[in-house]
Amino acid sequence: MTSPEPYYFARGNGRFESTIHAQGAWNAHEQHMAPVSGILTHCLEQFQPRPELRMARISFDILGLIPDGEFEVRTTMLRPGRTIELLQAELVSDGRTAVRATAWRLQRSDTTAVAAIEDERMPGPDEFAEPLDLSEWPGGYIRSIDARPAPGHATGRGRVWLRTAHPLVGNASFSDVARLIGMVDTSNGIASRVKPGPGDYLFPNVDLQVHLYREPAGEWLGLANSVSFGPDGIGLTSTVLHDASGPVGRAEQILTIRQP
Repeated sequence: MTSPEPYYFARGNGRFESTIHAQGAWNAHEQHMAPVSGILTHCLEQFQPRPELRMARISFDILGLIPDGEFEVRTTMLRPGRTIELLQAELVSDGRTAVRATAWRLQRSDTTAVAAIEDERMPGPDEFAEPLDLSEWPGGYIRSIDARPAPGHATGRGRVWLRTAHPLVGNASFSDVARLIGMVDTSNGIASRVKPGPGDYLFPNVDLQVHLYREPAGEWLGLANSVSFGPDGIGLTSTVLHDASGPVGRAEQILTIRQP
């Protein structure tokens, strides 16, 4: 059986090429931030790996349109340490940095005796539920995902499970963490307060902040979000992230709300 086409092909020496499945929703010639987050997470994980540490926070700043096609990821160490490290990965296209990611890697230790999670658990994924209709969004990325609503899903208050059959990178191994973070940015579009498109409001996010108190695993990503629009052109999408075993962390996306 032929494997589905990946989001990216590795071209060697830190270079990658996007496919149609990474295509964004706001412009046909740009990449969606979701798979971009995944490929940057993948590169951060591959950089000087230390099994005794794990990424606990990844902060993505979107510095402009993310062109499709070939690009380079440059990964560096900003703050080395024995138990805490700060890494950086930049997506560079045609000499311009389009996205900058920084990640804190923290020491692992056994804290099961005091482990506690206050975030409410969302009902688990139901693959037999009717797929969520995301056809109002254009682009190859949206068509690449399988979205299933959970009980309580509503406008401005999303409750959705996502998975994808497409590999993150072709002919390369990648982690569950990279694959799942590669869908987190979808949260801004699953429970829109207004319909996107010509003549209506646009509400792109300029960042994505991911905090993980537990390392996610598996194929399903659960998004339990709330979408707030302020009165002066700024909004916020806040999300509790889940895998099939329960909550794993949170994500925040600051929005610029504008009319075309």
